[in-house]
Amino acid sequence: MPNASRNDRDPIGWSLILAGLFLALALFRIAEPGRYYFDEVHYVPAALKLLDLIPANREHPMFGKEVIAGFIALMGDRPLAWRIGPLLFGTVGLFAFARFIWHLSARRRATITATVLLATNFMWFVQSRISMLDMIEASLCMVGLWQFAAALRARTRGPARLHLAASGIALGLSLGAKWSSAPALMIPGLWFLALRIRETGWKVIGCRGAGPITGVSLVEAAFWLGLLPILVYWATYAPAMFYTVRPTSPWGFIEQHRHMIALQDSVKKPHPYRSVWYQWMVDWRPIWYQFENIKGRQHGIVMLGNPFSMIAGLFALAWGIWTAIFQGRRDVLTLLLLYASTLGIWIVNGKPIQFYYHYLLPGAFLMAVLAFAVDALWARRDRWRHLGTGTLLASVGLFVVFYPIISGAPLPTKEFYNLWMWFPNWR
Repeated sequence: MPNASRNDRDPIGWSLILAGLFLALALFRIAEPGRYYFDEVHYVPAALKLLDLIPANREHPMFGKEVIAGFIALMGDRPLAWRIGPLLFGTVGLFAFARFIWHLSARRRATITATVLLATNFMWFVQSRISMLDMIEASLCMVGLWQFAAALRARTRGPARLHLAASGIALGLSLGAKWSSAPALMIPGLWFLALRIRETGWKVIGCRGAGPITGVSLVEAAFWLGLLPILVYWATYAPAMFYTVRPTSPWGFIEQHRHMIALQDSVKKPHPYRSVWYQWMVDWRPIWYQFENIKGRQHGIVMLGNPFSMIAGLFALAWGIWTAIFQGRRDVLTLLLLYASTLGIWIVNGKPIQFYYHYLLPGAFLMAVLAFAVDALWARRDRWRHLGTGTLLASVGLFVVFYPIISGAPLPTKEFYNLWMWFPNWR
């Protein structure tokens, strides 16, 4: 883990400010529309049934629905209650992402830039304002990565263990919300193992006092980063063990997951918004979450990636591969592995129907790679450094331009949405 230079102060203040601004902006009109839209028709009714211990939506894990159900129980069955959970998790996830980038790189400017890019990449904003499982899963994944990176940076064994425990719990809850984060959740354990091998060679077991965290053995790390997440994950199924109909057996871990996989693979009916991984990378097939007339005003919400930053991120990937190989940038390499693994699962996944929102986690790691590329441009002393400033301004500028159509703001006319539909495949 690199150490911060004398001039690179921890940007925790900026991280808090940016997360607060994100929360305030996303909270505006979050209760509109006042009825279910897009996949809320699946998850909110499932959460309501969960409160009565009636099984529903059994193809997905439990924790995301438990969060939605908890806020409904606390605030009542109304739109704000449906959506406030994902929004709060999205805000925490944005802050956790910033802390992860800081602990990973010790680069103040890159950390702030990455946070701004993620907050304005459209996907994180749109998904934080809808009652679905994906934001709860993605945010907890960021918390788990942050806590693991903080454990590596901790100076003493006690704080490091607390960070490892927090990481394991967050990783388990992330998997308990949705399985999409599974590849990223494997990274901390493999990361710890790789660092141990680098220090000790292949004699990784029995080396007392070895790193990467002095006093934390490989066996102990396997507990915090391997066994604990699995135990936490299975604990999220506790309500299902008390269902009034067909309860889940406490000992039926394998049987339960066979049933869930079968249910997911059974969805084969063609969907107009179906897309595949290479279309996600180039922002080819967005999803219209909402387009309807409400009280005489047209409203629309499109799930689309920021047209500039998501494409610029692909060029940053090429730069990242070069700098990881030839300059030994392990922080960039880590982000490339996170991007490749969270995208790769959908390349090999046999699930027949996939959607653009599955790019939520890869898109977040892509923003971090882009931020490091921008930071490298700013470090130059020639005209290329202005390209970094232009990249950040273009990303924020397009977020402002597209804000009405990603936030469900009322539009002057039904045809006004054409202002943002630059390509036929976006319609």
